Amino acid sequence: MPALHVPRHSLLSMTRRPVFAAVAAAAVLALAACGKSEAPAGGAPGGGAGGGAPPPPEVGVVVATPTDVGLVTELPGRLEASRVAEVRARAAGILQQRLFREGSDVKAGQPLFRIDPAPYLATQQSAQASLARAEANAVQAKALAERYKPLVEANAVSKQEYLNAVAAAKTAEADIAVARAALQTARINLGYANVTAPISGRIGRALVTEGALVGQGDATPLAVIQQIDPVYVNFTQSANDVLKLRRAMEAGQFKRATGSDAASVRILLEGGSEYALPGKLLFSDLTVDSTTGQVTLRAEVPNPKGELLPGLYVRVKVEQAQATNAITVPQQAVTRTQQGDTLTVVDAEGKMHKRTVKITAAQNNQWVVTEA
Repeated sequence: MPALHVPRHSLLSMTRRPVFAAVAAAAVLALAACGKSEAPAGGAPGGGAGGGAPPPPEVGVVVATPTDVGLVTELPGRLEASRVAEVRARAAGILQQRLFREGSDVKAGQPLFRIDPAPYLATQQSAQASLARAEANAVQAKALAERYKPLVEANAVSKQEYLNAVAAAKTAEADIAVARAALQTARINLGYANVTAPISGRIGRALVTEGALVGQGDATPLAVIQQIDPVYVNFTQSANDVLKLRRAMEAGQFKRATGSDAASVRILLEGGSEYALPGKLLFSDLTVDSTTGQVTLRAEVPNPKGELLPGLYVRVKVEQAQATNAITVPQQAVTRTQQGDTLTVVDAEGKMHKRTVKITAAQNNQWVVTEA
């Protein structure tokens, strides 16, 4: 086997000064087949029954260089609208008109549907008439009470008649208040005949068509509006990892979002491309799922062009601060057991030695080693 020209340093010194270590890519990368040699026709040493032992198999090695590594935690997640509102019919009647284009963006207060207003208009007119009658009765009752006041002092009318007139005047004033409330209710119900958007956002398909009877009994769902700028992404992490995440954030070991103290996140779409705009981590749930041991986290991502749609599967990259003087090695080079993580180091004489290491994170099919 040709000599391996590598420095004498090992991973043990990587936390003290920059080094170059040749790391054997473990047994899974062993090129045993490359180490076999075919015996010549005349019978070379090692080719016959009496020959020497076969040469040792060759293994692949890599030179690991300490460097600053930007650590990233990558987790699966799903997008969710930041606000969702159902548009419902609060007035009963025949749906006369749809006033929006399905799938378009709407503004809060924008008219969306029109329900037949005729019965509500009639109720409003009746309430207006009732108010006018109550006001007329109040004027008459008040005038009668005022006429009786000097008469009762002159004993021209009984005191009881005067008290009855005063009570009638006060009752008439109360009737005015009742009539005004009824008129206000009629106006509100008439307004419900014009169904408007409760929030700004993107509206989906209409759930009913013109001519349908809506609002009988329960408030009929007419459409759904979702606000998708910004959009939320929900993802889960083990309770232990969430605890580490919080400690790292408290220690300032995460890249912060622009203009915020929150940790910065990036979104990877299904095709593997990275979404252009970064987001920020909002919070973690207050409880741990008893069945899975996972905690739900949420991030907020700007979505001005509406490219991110609710329900879309994505991967969330939580960007940590850089790990200084760290080494990245192929994942195949590390043996992971309950006793710890180990890899094999090759010295200048080509001899291999086991080293125990501390794995901090995974990065592009590499393990990030920070201690050995």
